[in-house]
Amino acid sequence: MSEAVLSSYYAAFNAHDSEGMLALLTDDVVHEPCQGDPRKGKDQFRAFLAHMDDCYREQVIEPSLLVSQDGTRGSAEFMLSGEYLKTDSDLPPAKGQKYYLRVGTFFEFADGKIARVTNHYNLQDWIDQVSK
Repeated sequence: MSEAVLSSYYAAFNAHDSEGMLALLTDDVVHEPCQGDPRKGKDQFRAFLAHMDDCYREQVIEPSLLVSQDGTRGSAEFMLSGEYLKTDSDLPPAKGQKYYLRVGTFFEFADGKIARVTNHYNLQDWIDQVSK
């Protein structure tokens, strides 16, 4: 079940279907980004997704999904192909730069839904790619 949830999550991500992604989350989901403070709840995650859609256009390439035997935890490793559309806070200026970045994500499940999303990637690699 949990692997199917992760497959659906990334299918919705690639379709730019924020509501489809949100439907797979618990109401009290915790999002732990690679940089910055955790976000708690669907409303904060929804705002994060809207911000990301405003600044970036991204696709997950060939995710490798793993789920623990007891179905309570999972992970995904994938390449992220993206385009930097709008300058994001204090990051380098956006000029439509393309990037390709390895990402690892860890998940926790509750009641058949995603209860925690923790993302990891090399921010300096991304900065180097978009600063060229």
